[in-house]
Amino acid sequence: MIHTARLLLRGLAEDDLDELVALDADPEVMFFVTGGVPEFQPADLPVLIAGGHWAAVERAGDRFVGWFHLRPSSPGDLELGYRLRREFWGRGYATEGSLALIDHAFTLLGADRVVAETLVAHTASRRVMEKAGMVESRRFRADWPYRIPGDEAGDVQYAITREQWERRPAR
Repeated sequence: MIHTARLLLRGLAEDDLDELVALDADPEVMFFVTGGVPEFQPADLPVLIAGGHWAAVERAGDRFVGWFHLRPSSPGDLELGYRLRREFWGRGYATEGSLALIDHAFTLLGADRVVAETLVAHTASRRVMEKAGMVESRRFRADWPYRIPGDEAGDVQYAITREQWERRPAR
């Protein structure tokens, strides 16, 4: 478990199924992922549990905020991702959880670099990555199964290296 000022990050569990289904059923939450189409299937839960996904729970009130993932991407790299319930957008939770998992990646998991990807058009997610100390590292075009308004601008990867993380200002 990882504790931040306002969040508890813990491994996903079978008890999180209803929360995950509800999160994925919100078309606004899924807009930049599938264009708003829910795609979560209960059979996906064991994969998420085993695959580096963390439930984010509000420490005050024990409410399910969403999930984060930190999973292998390429040798030495870990990929950061997140999906939060809409009611928690704009409160800094995505940045808070991202910062905690970036610290975890470098202090306990031995990562050389943490990366995150989103659509160029997804400015809110890009801002979270920047606040977490990540910098744009490349632009590319992914082949997604869904057409999403704004995807014609392509995708962007942000990254933070161990050296950048070590030089960051104290929080």
